[in-house]
Amino acid sequence: MTHHSLLPWGRPARRVLMISLLASLLLGLGACAPEAEKTPVDLLLLNGTILPGTPGAPEGRALAVKDGRIVAIGGPELAERFTPAVTRDLKGQTVLPGFDDVHSHIHSYARRYVPLQKITSIEALKAAVREKAEALGPGEWVTGYGWSEDALAEGRKPHRDDLDEAAPENPVLLTRAGGHSAVANSAALDFGEITLATPQPEGGVIERGDDGRLNGIIRERQDLLAQYIPPPTHEELKESLTASLEALLPLGITAVTHASERLERWPLWREIYQERGARLPRARVQMHWEGAEAMARFKASAHEGLDTDRLSLGAIKIFADGGFTGPAAFTKAPYKDMGDYRGYLNLPEDELRALVDEVHRAGWQMGIHAIGDAAIEITADALAKAIEATPRDDHRHYLNHFSMRPSDETMAQMAAHGIAIAQQPNFTYTLAGRYSTYLDGWRLAHNNPIKSPIDAGIFVALSSDILPIGPMVGLYAAVTRKGMDGVVYGADEAISLEEALHRYSYGGAWLAFREGDRGQLVPGQFADFIVLKADPRGLDPEALLTLPVEETWVQGEQLWQRSP
Repeated sequence: MTHHSLLPWGRPARRVLMISLLASLLLGLGACAPEAEKTPVDLLLLNGTILPGTPGAPEGRALAVKDGRIVAIGGPELAERFTPAVTRDLKGQTVLPGFDDVHSHIHSYARRYVPLQKITSIEALKAAVREKAEALGPGEWVTGYGWSEDALAEGRKPHRDDLDEAAPENPVLLTRAGGHSAVANSAALDFGEITLATPQPEGGVIERGDDGRLNGIIRERQDLLAQYIPPPTHEELKESLTASLEALLPLGITAVTHASERLERWPLWREIYQERGARLPRARVQMHWEGAEAMARFKASAHEGLDTDRLSLGAIKIFADGGFTGPAAFTKAPYKDMGDYRGYLNLPEDELRALVDEVHRAGWQMGIHAIGDAAIEITADALAKAIEATPRDDHRHYLNHFSMRPSDETMAQMAAHGIAIAQQPNFTYTLAGRYSTYLDGWRLAHNNPIKSPIDAGIFVALSSDILPIGPMVGLYAAVTRKGMDGVVYGADEAISLEEALHRYSYGGAWLAFREGDRGQLVPGQFADFIVLKADPRGLDPEALLTLPVEETWVQGEQLWQRSP
C-alpha cells in the first residue's frame, strides 16, 4: 500500500494537503456537528423525577415534547439527543400524568347562585343567603349548592326555618353536596304548593321534622321546586361553565367526564370548546337517553366542526337508584335504625333492564349510577344479560360509584363480561358521617371497595363526583381508607399510592377509549402532565391532603401555574 503522507511534493501531495485542510476545517466545526444531528423538540424537561404512571415502570429524569406529544423519557442524555425550543430545569420536582376525572359534574350557574362548598356553619350559610337575597331584591329566587351537615359546626342539616330567617321574602332552594337532596324555605315551598297534604313523590321523599312540620328537606326530587326557577341567560351559563372548567386546572385535572347532561345543552359545550378548548381540560360529556332514533340523529352531527381530542361524547347516563345523602340507595338489607327501609330503584326493575338492553343494542357505552348493593347486583345482571344477547367487544360499560360491595358472584359476573367501575374513594373521606349513620358492621367497613373488585378482575378507574373534586382527597382515601372522622374503614380495601395514581389517570383514559393518547407519560401520548414539588410516593399519606399542584400542562402547553 502507498502511504500518501510519505510521497514527495506533487499532485498526490497537493491532494493530501487539500484533505488535511478539509479535515482541519471539519475538526474546527466539530462542536457544531453533533448539534446539527440533534432532533429539534418544543420542550425539554430536565433534572426531575418523571413518573410514567404505571406501577413498576421505570422512572425518568428528563422528558422531551414535540407537537404536543411525548417523544422520549430518559435521563441527562436527552440533552445530547434533542435541541429544545424551551428547556426547563425541574430542580428536583416531580412530573406525573394529569388526572383524568372520569366521573364529575361541571356546573354552570346563574347570578342567583350561592357557592356553599366551603361553608362551615349554618350561621355562615344564612349570611351568604341573606347577602344574595339583598343583592337580588325581594321575590327573586336564591339558589346554591354544596352544603353538607357533616361539614357544618352545628352538626345538622339546615332547615326551612333557617332559610326563612335569612331570606323571608325570597324563595330559596339550596342543594346538598352530591345533588341528592336540597333544602327549601317556606316561600319556595309555597311557590311549589308543597304542603303537609302533598303526597310523597315517586322516587323521592318530602321530609317532616320531629314537630310534624315540613322541615324543607326534599330528597331526590328537588325538581319539584327547581322547575319554577327562572332559567339563566346563555351568557351567564357560558361564563360560569367556562370558569368551572378553568378551575379544574389548579387541581391537576387535564381531562374530565361531565357525568350528566341533556341534549339541549350540548351546543353550549360546543361553543365553549370551539372558542377556548385549547386553554381548557379535555372534556367528555355523558348524555341522558332520549330514545334510539333521537340519539342516533344527535350522534351523527354532534362532533361536526369539533376537535374531538378536546371535546367528545361520553357514555349514556342512567340512574339505577339514589344516593346515601338522602338516603335513597337501594340496599339488600335495611338501613341501620330505619326499620325496613331499603331505599329504592329509580324505575321499576323490568324497565331498567329493558332500558339497559335498548341502549346496549344501539351501540352506546353506558355509565350507570348504582350505589346500593341491591341496585348494583340488579344493574350488573342487566348489563350481563344485554351483553350475552347482543355480544359486543367494544362496550366498556361501567357502574358509577359501586359504593356498597355486592356479592362475590356479582363481581365475578362483572369481570367475566368486562363491566368496569368508576369508583370515588373520596366518598370514604367526605361521606363517613353519612355511612356511619346508615350502615354498620361489614357493610360499613367495605363501602366504596377498591382492592376487592380489582382482585376479582374488574377494571376500576378512580374519580371524584365532586365530593370534593380535588383528586388529592381521593388519593388519600384510596391509600388510607380514612374518613373525616379519623376512622379507618376497611383497611383491606386500600391500594398503594402508585396504583391509585395509575387509576386516576390511565383509568379515566381507558373508560373514555383514549388510553392510546393519554393517561401515561410514554412516547406517542399527549403531553398532559402535572408538576409537584415533591414525589408523593415519599410523603406521609396525611400530606396528600394539602399537597398542591405547581403546574398543569395539556398537550405540551402550560395552562396553569401556581403563584410563588
